Amino acid sequence: MKFISTSIADVKIIEPTVFGGERGFFMETFRSETFNKHCGTRLFVQENHSMSTKGILRGLHYQTQNTQGKLVRVVRGEVFDVAVDMRQDSKTFGNWVGVTLSDVNKRQLWVPEGFAHGFYVTSDIAELVYKCTDVYNPNAEVSLAWNDAELAIKWPISQGDEPIMSAKDKLAVSFLQAPKLD
Repeated sequence: MKFISTSIADVKIIEPTVFGGERGFFMETFRSETFNKHCGTRLFVQENHSMSTKGILRGLHYQTQNTQGKLVRVVRGEVFDVAVDMRQDSKTFGNWVGVTLSDVNKRQLWVPEGFAHGFYVTSDIAELVYKCTDVYNPNAEVSLAWNDAELAIKWPISQGDEPIMSAKDKLAVSFLQAPKLD
């Protein structure tokens, strides 16, 4: 596996070595020893699988308790995946990283604890699988506005299009109003 640095040192792109041929392909997607060496020691306690259709935007979500690190990969389709640093003592507080993840490039994104996370589906259908370092706590979840001017995230949304979002995400708070993490 290849670990690629991003503009936020704690967020990593992970590229597996893919062995392929006429019969298909094989790749190792996770090995704790290698992951811990490059991203810090973590124990994953939950794994999620979601399916979404084109134009859906999920997020930006984070938890103020039971903060979750997420190792995200796409097993079908393509998304633009985003991590926003919500750690108020961080040098990169309020900065974001956006990466295209797909079943073709087979990249993964490591989103550490203390980050808001979301994605926008750019293919007809996309399925994501992601490991989490803590359990989901709906009582501590925050939705951060995807289009917050302070963050100025460059989503790959065509001008004039509106993403499809949940009612919860439509009521998301601005970056200035959002609770910050230590």
